[in-house]
Amino acid sequence: MLRAAASAAAAGALLSGCDPHRDEERGPVRTAGPSPSPADGGTHRPAHAARPPTRVPGLPVQIENGPRDARAVALTFHGRGDPKLATALLGEAERAGARLTVLVVGDWLDAQPRMARRILDGGHELGNHTLHHRDICALPATDAYAEITGCADRLRRLTGTIGSWFRPSQTRRATDLVTQLARKAGYPHVLSYDVDSLDANDPGAQAVRRTVLDAVRPGSVVSLHLGHAGTVAALPPILDGLRRRGLRAVTTTELVT
Repeated sequence: MLRAAASAAAAGALLSGCDPHRDEERGPVRTAGPSPSPADGGTHRPAHAARPPTRVPGLPVQIENGPRDARAVALTFHGRGDPKLATALLGEAERAGARLTVLVVGDWLDAQPRMARRILDGGHELGNHTLHHRDICALPATDAYAEITGCADRLRRLTGTIGSWFRPSQTRRATDLVTQLARKAGYPHVLSYDVDSLDANDPGAQAVRRTVLDAVRPGSVVSLHLGHAGTVAALPPILDGLRRRGLRAVTTTELVT
């Protein structure tokens, strides 16, 4: 249940408008039966179900953070890049008991379909970050909708659902049009963030750690990226810094419900 609907709504409210930033799968993920994990050389771990989108009463359509009285934060990752780096990052999170939200790019799943299962089997959650990572706010409605539904279709094929969240590509905030299209595609909420790690610029692990820990607050949603070695190296000290403040890294769904 939501901790305080009114405070969450106020905390999460966003203005609309663009802010530029810049082998076949073997079937849907099921709750029954173990599956091998590439991170540990094939060691079996329990499979986790893919969460479908959930409308959370009291939350705005666009969310940039959860309740500020929460003793938790959501680390959210734009999903693409070298799968070895992605797997290493997931392993670091799991060793620390952290759960992440990964917003995947659809064409990355085309190239790396097993990553969907790997993410879910680590106890993390999946979301939609468009099909080709185009500047979605600049696209006509038909093309923007195809970007959203194209990634949703791949998530459904690989996991059985369209993913828990939608995050627009190449922008921090969605326009009203993109928000409407996301809702039409089945996503009640658009996921933004209140902390930008700036890790996509590859400033180095120390800079990523400092940027995150200087800005993070209870209830924060942090934007990070897979596919960057500095981010992998920064994750353990970020998680340690959160722990020292009494904050846990949880999925976005856990943060806001």
